[in-house]
Amino acid sequence: MVFVIWVFVVATTYLMVRPIGMPLLEKGLGALVVVLLCVLGGLPAVQSVRIAHSQASLVNAVFDGEETATTPDDVTEADPWGGREQVNVLLLGGDGGVGRTGIRTDSVILLSMNTKTGKSVMFSLPRNMMNAQFPDDSPLHEVFPDGFRSADGSDPGNWMLNAVYSQVPALHPHILGKSENEGADAVKQAVAGSLGTHVDYYVLINLLGFQQLVDAVGGVTVNINEPIAINGNTDAGIPPTGYLEPGPDQHLDGFHALWYSRGRWGSDDYKRMLRQRCMVDALVEAADPLTVLRRYQDLASAGKQILRTDVPRELMPSFVDLALKVKERPMKSMAFVSSDKFYSGDPDYAWMQSVVAKALGPRTKHADPQGADAPVKTQDACGYDPVAG
Repeated sequence: MVFVIWVFVVATTYLMVRPIGMPLLEKGLGALVVVLLCVLGGLPAVQSVRIAHSQASLVNAVFDGEETATTPDDVTEADPWGGREQVNVLLLGGDGGVGRTGIRTDSVILLSMNTKTGKSVMFSLPRNMMNAQFPDDSPLHEVFPDGFRSADGSDPGNWMLNAVYSQVPALHPHILGKSENEGADAVKQAVAGSLGTHVDYYVLINLLGFQQLVDAVGGVTVNINEPIAINGNTDAGIPPTGYLEPGPDQHLDGFHALWYSRGRWGSDDYKRMLRQRCMVDALVEAADPLTVLRRYQDLASAGKQILRTDVPRELMPSFVDLALKVKERPMKSMAFVSSDKFYSGDPDYAWMQSVVAKALGPRTKHADPQGADAPVKTQDACGYDPVAG
């Protein structure tokens, strides 16, 4: 309707003010200008319609009301957080399609957001963490009272944190109740029990489709402090096909951003985990409002292919408001890396839970999560600090 009114105003104004007896050439040029004005004026309206259609399609495809057994049951549109001061969303990176069985979640990050202030903290857990704990009131705690571990000495690789998503539904189907994604339920419970907090929702990102997402925002910019392998398999003795070379402010397309996040040849899980944290920061930086607007259709198309979540559609407005609060404050990141306090093969879960409680609680001089007992490297892992040699 607005576009029709715009065309009517431009056309009638031209007809009213044009001089009588104009030469044919000038009439033609005048008509051409009118057409161009109508087209240019209509482009924002057409683009708005296209964006609105893409947005509706994305919301319907991703936020489709997926039923899981572990979402809060006390939330409403009027009270979207169920009275909780913190809402915790588990960010999972999988190695296959979002609907595929057998996914291993090699990236596990808990994003905790204060619903009143927007203060947020990210906790990164290594994929090879053993003996993941489950909450005392969970049916999984009855099955695994000493943590997620084998009772018969089977392959340890099937009992790391990244195997919970596939192993629990295979071994104990429907143990947590009716769910459209039992694997996500199990990982949410494992992270909640291990960190001593609650996990409200999850978002699963297909790491292979992640490449499309980075391309959709036009690439990301990161600092690279040491060579990062492209391809390669350490266990199979297959060497890399190339490397991402060190340098500050390296602009990466989707393919190279994927290997920045995944490359492990000559590196380790902890360095990769820290790079994944930096990639989250880089994506947030790249997704400025103008870029999102210009590339919205590409982003929506990629999102439908790589995202899966149990965040209810009706809570999206509340999450958007919360995201604006979060973006106004610096986001803190904590990664549980190998140290004298943390060993992924046999973690001290009591210590981990105390660290999380301090990070989320009131800050005091005796409760500094970045102090001597911090689980993270205190220097900024995302800055440019090249490795010598």
